[in-house]
Amino acid sequence: MNLTSRYSAGRRFPGEVSVVNQNGLNQIRFNLSGIGCWLTVLALIWLLGAVGLGWVVKSIAVITVLVMLAPVLIFLGLRFWLKRNLVQADCPVCSTGLTGIKGSETLCPNCGTALRVEADGFKRPVQEGTIDVNAVDVTVEVVTEEQPTLPEGDA
Repeated sequence: MNLTSRYSAGRRFPGEVSVVNQNGLNQIRFNLSGIGCWLTVLALIWLLGAVGLGWVVKSIAVITVLVMLAPVLIFLGLRFWLKRNLVQADCPVCSTGLTGIKGSETLCPNCGTALRVEADGFKRPVQEGTIDVNAVDVTVEVVTEEQPTLPEGDA
């Protein structure tokens, strides 16, 4: 009777101790395949420290920490840079919402106007000496005034 297959469905885990009783033979099997790798690493660290090469172990530890922290630092730096340089504003011509990086030039996807991204929004690039005017639509309402009528007794 195989107790291992009965209780763990034949799966072996690192460090598992299994007792097998087949055909009346008692055997003890140790599965230490995963632990051997870690023991080799620990033995190598101990050997380097004992020989006087502890600085190698420390430098490997520092490099490992830097490799683990680098993605986090890059992510935080990119968020900081985007917060300072990403501009979200409307097109000055058609009022379409746009997003751009400060200092770059782009085209409005709605009206096709060339735009320059500045810190306070999007501006149309103009040549030196040209005045860019914002036109305002003014609606005029004609009001007809009626002549005031005087009471009959006052004239």
